[in-house]
Amino acid sequence: MQMKMEYGERQKYDCLLFDLDDTLYPVSAGLAAGVLNNIKDYMVEKLGIDAEKIPQLCNLLYKNYGTTMAGIRAIGYDFDYDEYHSFVHGRLPYENLKPDPVLRTLLLSLPIRKFIFTNADKIHAAKVLTKLGLEDCFEEIICFETLNPFHKSTASDDEDDIRFSSSLFTHQNQIFDIIGHVSTTSEELPKTPIVCKPSEHAIEKALNIINANPQTTLFFEDSVRNIQSGKRVGLDTVLVGTSHRCKGADYALENIHNIKEAIPELWEADNKQLSVVAYNSVAETPVTA
Repeated sequence: MQMKMEYGERQKYDCLLFDLDDTLYPVSAGLAAGVLNNIKDYMVEKLGIDAEKIPQLCNLLYKNYGTTMAGIRAIGYDFDYDEYHSFVHGRLPYENLKPDPVLRTLLLSLPIRKFIFTNADKIHAAKVLTKLGLEDCFEEIICFETLNPFHKSTASDDEDDIRFSSSLFTHQNQIFDIIGHVSTTSEELPKTPIVCKPSEHAIEKALNIINANPQTTLFFEDSVRNIQSGKRVGLDTVLVGTSHRCKGADYALENIHNIKEAIPELWEADNKQLSVVAYNSVAETPVTA
């Protein structure tokens, strides 16, 4: 009797990358609204920005830099990143988050590597996952500190990070007037030293950290901009929070709980393994092995 190897269909995805906030739990939990209010308070109380300018300023910074934090750093404000995160996340209504046994079961049943990819800091990410009962469902958390190691005293090995962190305004007291700039000129805006979504560089960096191939990675996000950046990097994408696909989204889920009915092939991954069939050496008749 001889053994013959037969390979089934190649597994389409070998890595799942999940955004955290408003993706693993609904917007109705109220954390996003709390973050926005706390950011505005921080800008007024800690940075001394005129409260009347905050709405327009926040919109411009978010539009041009992906996060307000990245934007205020770009235009010249110097602040402690840990203090910022503590202020913005420290007063959130985490009590609104409840354990999600349905999602936990779904995640643990997935036979694929799973990672969190968030712009938030590690303390916030860990707290949210613990509240949801999902703290042991992911291999690793890619967060603000992961992508921005230069926020501490240790230098980054990433050349782009070094370049950005060393190219801040020469005069730290000079604040770039982005409101006036946008209304009067199309000249390029200053760079931010912060690496975050929706930057393609941030997504590529996250993939490198977890040693993931974009061609075999599925990216779950509630942000259309992040979805589209992920698509440009080569990821397949899942827009969470609506059943209507946007440009760049391969799938759309009204709720993360719909993942199995929308993408059942994810659970077929464990069946697409090497199969071994025993053959009779004379008649080539399959025999149970």
